[in-house]
Formats: sequence, C-alpha cells, structure tokens
Amino acid sequence: MSTETTEAVQYLTFKLGNEIFATEVAKVREVLDFTAITAIPRTPEFMSGVINLRGSVVPVVDMRLCLNMSRTERTTNTCIVVLEVQLDGEPVVIGALADSVEEVIDLDSSQISPAPQIGMQVRIDFIKGMGKRDAEFIVILDIDRVFSSEDITAMHSTEIAA
Repeated sequence: MSTETTEAVQYLTFKLGNEIFATEVAKVREVLDFTAITAIPRTPEFMSGVINLRGSVVPVVDMRLCLNMSRTERTTNTCIVVLEVQLDGEPVVIGALADSVEEVIDLDSSQISPAPQIGMQVRIDFIKGMGKRDAEFIVILDIDRVFSSEDITAMHSTEIAA
C-alpha cells in the first residue's frame, strides 16, 4: 500500500490572448462581469484603475500587461477576476482583467510539469508549472509572484489613497 497520495488541486482557468492560464481556486474570491473602472492618474501602466466592490475600493490590473502582452481589449467575455494575493504576509484584494474565464479544473501533480528553464535573462518565477489537459498546456501562475513586491505596494498605496 502506497503512502503517497496525489491530491488534485482546483484551478480557475482563464484566457489571455490565445493562451490559457490558471490560478488556484483558493486565491479567487469571485469573478465579475466587466464593470466601469475609474482610472487613477500617475499609476503604473498595468493598473487599469479601481472598482467599487460592495463599498470597497479594489485596484484592477490588466493581467495581459503584467505578463508583457498587449493591452486587454474589452469584449463581451472580458471579466474581472477578484483575487486575494499576499503582500509581505498580508492579504491584498485585487481585480485582474481576463479576456474570458473558462472553467474550474482539477489537476494533480502528475498533470503538472515544472516551469520551463528558459535562461537567466527571462523571469519565470511567477509560473508554478505547466498543466497538461488533453493536448493543451495551461500556464499555472503563482499569483502571489505575478506582481513584484514593488508593483503591489504601488497598487496598495493607491487603494489607501483612494
């Protein structure tokens, strides 16, 4: 009898461009239809602005810009994934624009490969691994590392000032 168990982890999958990304469901608070975003002057380019979420000011980032992709173009499927990320051990709520949310899937460790080693010049520490489902790859993000500490600090100070 094996003492090893492979527990599946649930991931929310979403599209950015033609690629499928995922983050652990435990980090997701909710998914919202696209809503009015109030722009905040003098914020980083990846920050779209803020939304009012039941009386709370929540900063919204363009995930595509965070990952050095082109700016998100609003479509009928564009949504805001509300996430809780860790900043110096403290939870911070942010909204992330996604082209569309796909589904919640279960992946166990046998379906996840380590992030590819690309070289010293390319930063991939925000990729937890590459999920495999049928013939497609899913980029699994370590959502706490997608934003550098400086980026989240800039967003957090904007949230406090708002």
